[in-house]
Amino acid sequence: MAYYIGTTPTDVINSFVKRYYYGLRRNDDGELFLIRIDQLSAADGQTTTINDIGVAAENYLDFEEGIDFLDGINSDHSIEYDNLRYPQFKWDNRNLTYYVDPVDGQFVQVLSEDFQPAPLISSPGYGEGDDSQVITTNTQSEGEY
Repeated sequence: MAYYIGTTPTDVINSFVKRYYYGLRRNDDGELFLIRIDQLSAADGQTTTINDIGVAAENYLDFEEGIDFLDGINSDHSIEYDNLRYPQFKWDNRNLTYYVDPVDGQFVQVLSEDFQPAPLISSPGYGEGDDSQVITTNTQSEGEY
């Protein structure tokens, strides 16, 4: 066993590796969808699509792992890149849980707590395609809250 004074190798890795990808979007009905991808997980479904199929000019081309992008919606609330599946996304080394409080409708972030959101009652995240990463019941891995 090794002993360290100060910063351990684990602390260094945790401060530089952006382990979790959080993608945020709304559907045409205004429902809010959040996806969380754990890059270090070997579980199925820990991948996502950055650009949906469409006209190449509507793709987001500057995607870079670990770099946040919060400018996908302009001041008129229009989406800047039509093919970008999540017009706002961020990276973090912390496992964060987000949900919408069913009592007052506030968007809440839970830190360092074991929290189980209520069962989901939303419509599918996309009209077509696989929603397995977005729509899940009673899980903290990913979902819409």
